[in-house]
Amino acid sequence: MRSHRKFIGGLVAIAALALGLAACGGDAEPLGGAAAGGADATFPVTVTGGNGPVTITDRPERVVSLSPTATEMLFAIGAGEQVLAVDDQSNHPSEAPRTALSGFQPNIEAIANYRPDLVVASDDINGLVDGLGRLGVAVLLLPAAADLDDVYDQIDALGKATGRTAGAAEVVGGMRTRIDAAVAGLPKRSGTLSYYHELDDTLYTVTSKTFVGAVYGLVGLTNIADAADRDGSGYPQLSAEYLLKADPDLIFLADTKCCGQTAQTVGARAGWSGLAAVRNGNVVPLDDDIASRWGPRVADLVEAVVAAVAKVR
Repeated sequence: MRSHRKFIGGLVAIAALALGLAACGGDAEPLGGAAAGGADATFPVTVTGGNGPVTITDRPERVVSLSPTATEMLFAIGAGEQVLAVDDQSNHPSEAPRTALSGFQPNIEAIANYRPDLVVASDDINGLVDGLGRLGVAVLLLPAAADLDDVYDQIDALGKATGRTAGAAEVVGGMRTRIDAAVAGLPKRSGTLSYYHELDDTLYTVTSKTFVGAVYGLVGLTNIADAADRDGSGYPQLSAEYLLKADPDLIFLADTKCCGQTAQTVGARAGWSGLAAVRNGNVVPLDDDIASRWGPRVADLVEAVVAAVAKVR
């Protein structure tokens, strides 16, 4: 719980630094699986990340991932056998070699002790890129995605960086197919539905400008939090009064693991039993991790949202 609060505070302070919520892993397997695609690229190769062009001279065999999302991507494209160590929040898939390494406060010496030939991270914290660069270690930054195209581009980049381009193409193709099918299957309705996405039980949420907000936008939902984001962070904290007045049609809970929130706990909050979402049974529990990462399991998130929307009458 304390680590989740720290993460939410970091979101507000750094805007879109979404390194992944500290929660237990889900049971769903990533698209592609650990065996998807063989090594199929020639090296050296230059890949563009958040830190610009990164040249990787040889196929990396000692990859360190400091991002839960990147870890999921690496295993999904078939590069899991090349991953030597992952950070302490990389809890999916279960076979990922989880360590005490931190993506929030990376320690260059601790990372270097693994003798990596490629480090993948979400953000350049504590001089990570320069520090490892001086040691001759390639660093590829894959920051929080803004939309699905960013997700696909990052998976493709990891495919090139690890020599798993076929596996990456398979994962992207599978995601596109599932997401397109889910959205196409939405029932037609005359009006729009509003929603609230709960990050924790102190009412931190997301707006439409975030990646998660963009996912909800795919299915035509209106975010009640947009008008409350006065500082433009994308992660405002709502007041109970604001939320009760907004009266969303759907409530999505991305704090079921971290904070033990359920439809029952939400309905028991002061004044919340009168909300349309509570009265009509449209409080939707989500897997915290799936709802906070922009990796292959985004397709799971889209399908869960579509299923919830389809139930609203």
